[in-house]
Amino acid sequence: QVQLVESGGGLVQAGGSLRLSCAASGTISGFLAMGWYRQAPGKQRDLVATISSGGSTNYAESVKGRFTISRDNAKNTLYLQMNSLKPEDTAVYYCHAKRYSSSYHLMEYWGQGTQVIVSS
Repeated sequence: QVQLVESGGGLVQAGGSLRLSCAASGTISGFLAMGWYRQAPGKQRDLVATISSGGSTNYAESVKGRFTISRDNAKNTLYLQMNSLKPEDTAVYYCHAKRYSSSYHLMEYWGQGTQVIVSS
């Protein structure tokens, strides 16, 4: 019922920038929160940034000052602007969303991921 599709990943040199997009199949205005997570080979999936329905943001310490999460409700799209990229940012980036169902169950959704590779 809800699909999240990431795009915008690719190869970039250290110090460069990328903007990731996450397109939702339906309106995102009703989501409690949306966010970006990333997973490097052999490591767990970690939080990168989140944004609430009210616009409050939260960032991992490693990306503060470099990454910016935003959303465009009219386009039903979540974004992650990544600047000053470092090799340690290399990972598969996943879009995430959560909301409560009408029966008050927490629903969580994940995209398929998009690869980001930052070279030295």
